[in-house]
Amino acid sequence: MAKSQDSFNKKEKEKKRKKKNEEKLERKEQRKVDKAKGGSKTLEEMFSYVDENGNLSSTPPDPSKKKVIRAEDIVLGVPFRDDTPEEITRTGTVKFFNDEKGYGFIIDAETKDSVFVHINNISGNIREGDRVTFEVEMGQKGPNAVRVKLLP
Repeated sequence: MAKSQDSFNKKEKEKKRKKKNEEKLERKEQRKVDKAKGGSKTLEEMFSYVDENGNLSSTPPDPSKKKVIRAEDIVLGVPFRDDTPEEITRTGTVKFFNDEKGYGFIIDAETKDSVFVHINNISGNIREGDRVTFEVEMGQKGPNAVRVKLLP
């Protein structure tokens, strides 16, 4: 007895093709039924609007809530940053200072934070309890006092 020329793969492809055509006919019939029922939407019903908050709605927006935006007010890209700090020079009291090791700490008078100070950033000699002016820069381990000067 001779073997059929149709392989399994050919039969599967034929089944898929027939199934696809049947589904296509079903969708076509469904569209006809929907149209007969009046299921198709008019152009106005298909419109979608955006309200003043940016949400989609089916009703047109209220013209009285319209905001006017000038083209000059729109900033494209990253806005410019003002790098000038509010208060550059700070005042404080020396909490601890070791002349032998060359470092100490200053308590900021305004924020009451402890700021590290190294002997290389000091002009003149300071001792514990002295009032000083200084600037703060971020170091590897936190804020450092730089340009430290003794107040008279």
